[in-house]
Amino acid sequence: MDDTSDWYSAERATFGDRVAGAREALGMSQADMAKRLGVKLKTVRGWENDLSEPRANKLQMLSGILGVSLMWLLNGEGDGLEGPSEEQTLLVPEVRSLLLEMRQIRSEVDDAADRLARVEKMLRVALLEAGKE
Repeated sequence: MDDTSDWYSAERATFGDRVAGAREALGMSQADMAKRLGVKLKTVRGWENDLSEPRANKLQMLSGILGVSLMWLLNGEGDGLEGPSEEQTLLVPEVRSLLLEMRQIRSEVDDAADRLARVEKMLRVALLEAGKE
């Protein structure tokens, strides 16, 4: 069995990995996918970062939009993406480590952006209240 046959299996990839992989294979941005699904960008980020999972109706829509089976999204079995080519897998340990670090940084940046938005909103409210006094 070659190293690429179970690239997206339940043992090697998470639900979020499969969603991100299928989305990226289509060249679709997270924002585009969120718009097509009728959800917030933060929701898609949560799915891809394995912080949350979609409800059944959104899961079905997600499967259709990404062109993969529902079972593949859930457990990596069925119609979905193939793993990388054999030559790509030669870089996997180093690349996977870097990709995981990038994912962590992206998640931290997203969290910081959300926090900044909350603080900005609180500041606007405080300025409006101060102007009324």
